[in-house]
Amino acid sequence: MQFDNRILDDIARAASGALGALGGVRAEFESQFRAGMERLLKSADMVTREEFEAVKAMAAKARNDAEDLKARLAAVEAKLAPPASAAVEPPVGTNR
Repeated sequence: MQFDNRILDDIARAASGALGALGGVRAEFESQFRAGMERLLKSADMVTREEFEAVKAMAAKARNDAEDLKARLAAVEAKLAPPASAAVEPPVGTNR
């Protein structure tokens, strides 16, 4: 029995060591993968999250400004428009 326990202990230690080594390999793979993806994204000329959010905020402000200007223009046009009840005079020299 003692012999079997020693073999099982050795197998458990070997498996534990192998799992530890695999954990290191996994960490190295993740590090290399992350670095490769960063290089790929930089070469693809992608924008950062901060740049995207800044442009998004500028677009929202421009949209709001455009809506305000539309409303102001409509108000000015309404003031300058002739009343709807006014009859349109025919040009001079024409018969009715």
